[in-house]
Parts: sequence; C-alpha cells; structure tokens
Amino acid sequence: MVAKVKIMVNKSSAVTKERFDSGLMYRDYINQIKVNRDRFEHYFGTAEISEDDASFFKETFSKGVKRVLVLGEDWCPDVFRGMPIIARIAEASGMDLRIFPRDDNSDIMSEYLKGGEFQSIPVVVFYTDEQNYVCHWIERPAKANSERAAIEAKVVEEMPGADDQAVRGRIRELTTDLFPVWQQDSIKEIRQLISDKIGI
Repeated sequence: MVAKVKIMVNKSSAVTKERFDSGLMYRDYINQIKVNRDRFEHYFGTAEISEDDASFFKETFSKGVKRVLVLGEDWCPDVFRGMPIIARIAEASGMDLRIFPRDDNSDIMSEYLKGGEFQSIPVVVFYTDEQNYVCHWIERPAKANSERAAIEAKVVEEMPGADDQAVRGRIRELTTDLFPVWQQDSIKEIRQLISDKIGI
C-alpha cells in the first residue's frame, strides 16, 4: 500500500474542490486565449520532461499530490514559458491541471502574492485529491532572475544612449534564447519544493 502524504487542510482558501473543478483544462485554455498562442505551442514543444522527472512526478501522484492549479495571463512571457512545463508535468504524472486567469480570480491571487505584495505569475499550486494545499511556486526560477539581471546590465552598458524600446528589445532577444534552459530550472525547483514537502 502506498503511503499518502499528510497535509493540513486550509479551510480558509478560496480554492475549494468545486472551485478547482471549474478551472480550464490546458487545451481549453489554449483554445480561448487572445494572444501568444503560437508561443504557448512553441514552449510546449521545448518543455521536455526526462524519464527521471516523469518517474518523480508519478511517485508524487502516487503519494497523493493529484491536483495542480495555475494562475496566469496569456500576455506574460513567464506564463507562456512556464505554463507548458506544468502541462507536461500533469501529462507525465496524471495530475489534474486546472487554469485560472489571474485578473478574473483576484481572491485566489491574494493567497499567493510574491513577497506578500506582488501579483507575480504564473502561480503554480499543488494539492491533494481532497484539495489540501501541498506547496506552491511563483513566476520563474531563481537562476532566471540572476541571469536576466546580468543580461540587462550588460545591454545597458553596451547600448549607451539607446532608447528604452531598443534596450528592451535587445534584452528580450537575449533572454528568449534562455527560455528552454529556464524551463528545466523550473522543473528542478518544483521537484525540490515537492520533495521537501512530502519527503521523496
């Protein structure tokens, strides 16, 4: 018999089982988005789950972590890079993935403010089958934050006098090249979060 993870019930959460079930499945979400559908599809293609990752998330599922919620918006690069990774995790493990637009679900967003202040997305929340909270992950991996800051500083130095639009465009070009790497870093961080919580 597989041991189930024991998590305290968060009775004050806005995400009841019924609310979770009302969320969009991944393909339904993709089919209704207004912008960046091509980017979601591209980064779904680069979102690779290794055999070891798949085995880990299947074990996570077997220990009772069976639901995952994502808050996001289709215009956000962190979302169109990060959400496909969660879709791949759900696909590999059997987890039930549901997606909620952030701007229409401020009560859920308020539970997961970054630093208690910022409405950063995506927010990825893992639950048991009984809708008990396990852990959550926000926005992007730490490595992406440090690499992005370094790229920004370098571009500003290399483009003295350039207008903001040109600088932002160059930063976007350089960071976009790293998106598949950051996807893998996201998987590593999420694995560590879950492992620390349920002991696998």
